[in-house]
Amino acid sequence: MSSIALESRPARRAATRDGWLILALVGLLLILMVASLIVGRVPLAFIATLRELLSGDETTAALILGEIRFPRAILAALIGATLGAAGAAMQGLLRNPLAEPGILGVSASAGLGAVIALYFGLSQTFSFALPAAGMTGALLAVLLTYVLSGRDASIFTLILAGVAVNAFAGALTSLALNLAPSPYAALEIVFWMLGSLADRSFDHIRIALPLMAVGGILLAGTGRALNALSLGEDVARSLGVNLRIVRARLILGTAFSVGAAVSVSGTIGFVGLVVPHLLRPLVGHEPGRLMLPSALGGAALVLAADIATRVVPVEPDLQLGVVTAIVGAPFFLYLILHIRRSMR
Repeated sequence: MSSIALESRPARRAATRDGWLILALVGLLLILMVASLIVGRVPLAFIATLRELLSGDETTAALILGEIRFPRAILAALIGATLGAAGAAMQGLLRNPLAEPGILGVSASAGLGAVIALYFGLSQTFSFALPAAGMTGALLAVLLTYVLSGRDASIFTLILAGVAVNAFAGALTSLALNLAPSPYAALEIVFWMLGSLADRSFDHIRIALPLMAVGGILLAGTGRALNALSLGEDVARSLGVNLRIVRARLILGTAFSVGAAVSVSGTIGFVGLVVPHLLRPLVGHEPGRLMLPSALGGAALVLAADIATRVVPVEPDLQLGVVTAIVGAPFFLYLILHIRRSMR
């Protein structure tokens, strides 16, 4: 009994640390959510405006809060959570701290689908052509990655297939920009690719949320398999992990969730890279414990970045993808230098 108690102490301590971390991240997320509802070009008295909204008063402040800022804040949290969790999943699957959801070509292909909808004017004839085309592009990217890599592909082959799909989607996007029928069409494509949550509504949430939920369900419950994979594929197989099923769940979960996110917001980079790497030391470098904190941390980061787009006094407004890139690109360079130093 004493040996069992001694063995369970580290697990209890880890669970306690995880609980405190999740509690802290939830607190940060709630603070940023309220800040996102308050901050904007039109300052709002949050409590008074919320009371007006709940009582059904159709004041200007209540309409701004209910129809503009609430869906924007909710969508920011959902997209951030999706990108953070998918980034943690990809880093665990590929056993590479430099991995992120876009490594399989999902983000670029979702962006390409939306660009095609913009190029052919489908977004003007069908209001939800952008998210529909984006999600279609993401699913086609996964199918193409599977075809290129093969049924029982190694991690290395899977990465190469993802890089090829990513490059091809990027080339087609550049071609669409090059052949844009007018400067206005090219500008519309560029601004969409920069990523933004401006002018989003509850309709966008209703479109994206079902596929985000499907992706989240596929990613959930893979923690034990990711922990086993961190010891190597052979060890994972000896522990009873079905690598084919786990890999399919992680890739399809990433495709559904990230494809849905990109299709309603444009490209928002580096969230899936930065957040898991920052939180990994706090969960003992165990990929199975990293996914939920990464989801909460990703939601907080995107909310903070979206708030920054509204408070930085520049014209025209900063785009969300630009802010995350400004944060993520230097961090990515630091991460590369850190890995180089650790390999000496």
